[in-house]
Amino acid sequence: MVDDSDLAPGGGPSSGISVTLSAGTLRAIRERVGKRGVSAYLERAAQRQIERDNLDELIADFDKVHGPANPQAVAAKRAKLTSGTDANGAAA
Repeated sequence: MVDDSDLAPGGGPSSGISVTLSAGTLRAIRERVGKRGVSAYLERAAQRQIERDNLDELIADFDKVHGPANPQAVAAKRAKLTSGTDANGAAA
């Protein structure tokens, strides 16, 4: 048996579990990846969620130290990153 305490998300051997999904969610996944691609799809989705959770924790820690981000500054950076459109899709 592998000691999984040091494994990063996506690392180590595969291990089976039972997962319950709504019928509509499972149908949508199968339409995208087929019946044999469900496990890999869920693995990637779980890894992305872990990344998002980690980012949320980093942002919360940053906000505790520095305060929340300035909404105007965020909008200006978003406009630069999205080729001059603002959060609503309008030209900046």
